[in-house]
Amino acid sequence: MTSASATATKATATAPAASATPTAAGRDAGLLLLRLVLGLTVAAHGTQKLFGWFGGGGISGSGRFFTSVGYPAGDTMAALAGLTETLGGLGLAAGLLTPLAGAAVTGTMINALAVHGAGAFFAPKGMEYELLLAAAAAALTLTGPGRHALDRVLPLPVLRTPRPSLGAAALVLGLVLAAVTLLVRG
Repeated sequence: MTSASATATKATATAPAASATPTAAGRDAGLLLLRLVLGLTVAAHGTQKLFGWFGGGGISGSGRFFTSVGYPAGDTMAALAGLTETLGGLGLAAGLLTPLAGAAVTGTMINALAVHGAGAFFAPKGMEYELLLAAAAAALTLTGPGRHALDRVLPLPVLRTPRPSLGAAALVLGLVLAAVTLLVRG
């Protein structure tokens, strides 16, 4: 065996498997894909409530729904939910103020879960869709948006590097606001 082939064999034997852990680029691409799909889906739901787009009821139709499920001031609640979903969803998609955007979406989905109840898990009367959106938003809140995000260019150093403690604090805020909203529902 020549010296060159022995060195190559030794290097191959000691090199870690490339597929054993995701690369930073792969992880960032995955987070970008998740943010875009989740954020734009939630934002579209918000525009249904605000503007009646995509077959939605607009403020008045959504307001009637909110009133029918026990929220006072249905139009106000429709506007609040619509704004939270639209702005939170767009924030997630862009990776902008990600901890707050993710917490806003999580809190809104907690309210949606409470409205749908625990009668069934699967659609059409189930809660799996809202649960999936809440869990994905909470996960992004805790992990951060990845490198392909507007948070990385903001003059806020605290947002440039994912901090689980910041994500956890944002989630607590989102859960508290969701609980307050549910208490208003009565």
